[in-house]
Amino acid sequence: MTLSHDTAGTGQRTVVLLHSGVCDRRMWDGQFQALADAGYRVVRCDLRGFGETPVDAPHLHADDVRDLLDALGVEKAVLVGSSFGGEVALDVAVRHPDRTAALALLCAAAPVEHRPGPELRAFFAREGALLEAGDVDAATALNVDLWCGPEAGPEARALVHAMQRRAFDLQLPVPEEHEARPSGVTEDDLRGVTAPALVATGAHDVPDFRAIGDRLAELLPDARRVELAWAGHLPALERPEETLALLTGFLAGLSAPAAAAR
Repeated sequence: MTLSHDTAGTGQRTVVLLHSGVCDRRMWDGQFQALADAGYRVVRCDLRGFGETPVDAPHLHADDVRDLLDALGVEKAVLVGSSFGGEVALDVAVRHPDRTAALALLCAAAPVEHRPGPELRAFFAREGALLEAGDVDAATALNVDLWCGPEAGPEARALVHAMQRRAFDLQLPVPEEHEARPSGVTEDDLRGVTAPALVATGAHDVPDFRAIGDRLAELLPDARRVELAWAGHLPALERPEETLALLTGFLAGLSAPAAAAR
């Protein structure tokens, strides 16, 4: 199955936008066309269980992204990942290093074992209890309240609510045998990732993600660490233009792609 996706632009360098676990490809509305206008070929997709992509079989998200690149004839891409999308981007970089030109990780989740702190543990416990009780509306609202930072306005919060509710509707009925397979990525694997990486976190995010950002910056050999003083967990939605500027600055600093890497 090919992931549901949009493409824009005709530039030599391809940029793939990977959404967070409470969102889908709509989260990139503030950057998608603007990156194409800036001279890049841009792809945004819905991973399985999000947006317009159902869960119909056992899968590995990194391989789904690789298959999408194949379907689009893309040899190599810059992977931009938000939260869970950052974890998937790192998985792709480990499993398919020849397809990964660079990584821009925004409040990325950990592809390796991470012990959640008290705030995150309390959230997971509350979310689990609400879903067990069948109160999907309350679980959706809980996610919006945690993951939307102080700069997220009413429109951004409403969009996150819609995207998270859609994810629940797709994922909750999925049989266990169709769930995503673990990637098996290790810290040693991350030490072997040679692609240049931007590791950005938000000062108002759950502390776990700042700690993960610090650890990723230590593990990845060619990483630049950035702390966004204004950001919560979803900077692309909280300040779209500043996030766009962050990404375009990172992309401009990369070496010019070979003509074959289209």
